[in-house]
Amino acid sequence: MAEIKKITLKSGKTRYRTVVDAGYDEGGKRVQVTITRDTKTEVKAERDRIQHQRAAGTLILPSKITVGEWLDQWLEYKRRDVEETTIRTYRLALVHVHDRIGHIRLQELTEDRVQDCIDDIVANGRRKGGPAGTRLAVSTAEGVLTRLREALKRAVVRKLIPESPAQFVRVSLADKKADRKARPKVKPWTVAEVRTFIAGIERDRLHAALLLSLMGLRPAEVVGMRWSDVDLKLATLETANTRTMIGNVQVLEKDAKTEAGERVLPLPGPVLDALKKFRALQAREKLAAGEGYTDSGYVVVDQLGMPRNTRHLREHAYRLMGELGMRRVRLYDARHSCLSYLAVNGVPDVVLAAWAGHTNASFTKRKYVTIDVEDMRAAATAWDSFHGGDRKAPV
Repeated sequence: MAEIKKITLKSGKTRYRTVVDAGYDEGGKRVQVTITRDTKTEVKAERDRIQHQRAAGTLILPSKITVGEWLDQWLEYKRRDVEETTIRTYRLALVHVHDRIGHIRLQELTEDRVQDCIDDIVANGRRKGGPAGTRLAVSTAEGVLTRLREALKRAVVRKLIPESPAQFVRVSLADKKADRKARPKVKPWTVAEVRTFIAGIERDRLHAALLLSLMGLRPAEVVGMRWSDVDLKLATLETANTRTMIGNVQVLEKDAKTEAGERVLPLPGPVLDALKKFRALQAREKLAAGEGYTDSGYVVVDQLGMPRNTRHLREHAYRLMGELGMRRVRLYDARHSCLSYLAVNGVPDVVLAAWAGHTNASFTKRKYVTIDVEDMRAAATAWDSFHGGDRKAPV
């Protein structure tokens, strides 16, 4: 054990100093901590604390790493677990944190600083889609907070900080209420609206592709599907390939995001018929185009066989909605309508999750199942019976 030495500063003040072993860093290099205090007793107390925490495995060594530097390291670590598109999403979200508290040393970050950061992101975080510096959607701010919590939790594991200062940070109730007023949630289509859309697109060239969206597939799964993934005889399809968009410009082709996403689904009769007709149409288009046709193998292609992407499919669907005079909703929200319909009609939770490509049935119901007033009509009818009435539900 190193002795405690008495030292005299240039000012003439007397202090006490010793050096204590603090273990080894990630590269295997020995780490020593110099302790300097006004009294020998204070030096002993600090030395004992370091030695005790080292023995217990709880010692946090001093570090100059900033919040921004740690977030960059965390993103590199996450590349082992998530797709490049997800890394890009994380990086864009954490830009807000970089701008506000990225310069602060990680070990000096407090809960109050994190809370102030999140409050400011909600109040002034908008970068696009409206005037810069105005309110950001609460859902976006909560996504930023989720990523920050995950990064700081990892810093705890790596013994850079003793606990996460973001653990109990929340978006305020007042901000949530203001957000609900400013951004009313767009409801997915009702069953009646879905049926109206289906009836209106029967003669559209991409009828089959749109029906695939309406049966609960993600847009990236629809445009990534190949004819080799479809068995028209067994009436099944496999969602093994996706074509996502980076920045709404670049197409990234990859396999399903998760193991649950790689699933085989039975084809409903109308979807099967539409796919057979689309297959036959593509055969005629190929014959007409001759050498100008590209046999890409994808299901969703243009008249020359070139694959379509999610932006093409989305814009095509929006145009049809406008022509039909319908309320415009995202194609992705068609999953909500589909899964809500299946849930209300008694499909078991485990089947519902498998159909959606999720591993967790409770997540599927919480995020994708929306009950509207017509779904509850049967409950009103049941109340009629409870009260002894024989009235019928309005038609």
